[in-house]
Amino acid sequence: MLWVGTSWKMNGTRAFAADYAQKLHDADLAPIVEAGIQPFIIPSFTAIDVAAGILTDSSPVIVGAQNAHWEEKGAWTGEVSMVQAKDAGAKIIEMGHSERRQYFGETDETVNLKVKAALREGLIPLVCFGESAEVFEAGETVEFITSQIDAALDGVVDTSRVILAYEPIWAIGEHGRPPEREDLARTFSVLADRYVGRVQAILYGGSVNHDNIKDILGIEGVGGLFIGRSAWTPEGYLKNLELAAETLH
Repeated sequence: MLWVGTSWKMNGTRAFAADYAQKLHDADLAPIVEAGIQPFIIPSFTAIDVAAGILTDSSPVIVGAQNAHWEEKGAWTGEVSMVQAKDAGAKIIEMGHSERRQYFGETDETVNLKVKAALREGLIPLVCFGESAEVFEAGETVEFITSQIDAALDGVVDTSRVILAYEPIWAIGEHGRPPEREDLARTFSVLADRYVGRVQAILYGGSVNHDNIKDILGIEGVGGLFIGRSAWTPEGYLKNLELAAETLH
């Protein structure tokens, strides 16, 4: 099975979410699912309930949240708990994204707390990790990212529901550049050796588009895709799903 999803970041109103989710709901996703694709979308917080209300359990598309706190409740102004995210309709919780680490003080330690909290609530932790351009150019990618992953999974007895998402910081965003295939293959070879069989899937994210999606999915160890702007329209996302399904035929 390949997990193919998208996070909208801070984009999209509730009306946008309703339109997006309805188009996914109305699309014939049976061939996608039968091919072995698990679709998921992660809207902004204000739109989770809208998307989840349309993409109910009868839909194969899972809805997630971009963040949630590790405490169940309390004096954490501006935060949302795992319980609250779940109540809104989220089944996946994204955590550890480089933007959260850079701008909001997320650390390996807080990611670990979030992994444990998500699992306690029966949610799927989606753990993002990735190195900077400086780390990559110094040839220290493997050491850096495995340190992030091991810290995130520290003390977690059963990691089988965890999804990992490798997103090199230099490859994501509007000005990101796709990695060379051999670099990605080398990294995923290590990730597969260390984590396949321990976690649910290992995804790749960073400058994924309709032109390179098949090539990326052809790399051994890549268990799916976590896509940005090429999936920010329902049409774009559906095209991504179709292309991913074609790699499994």
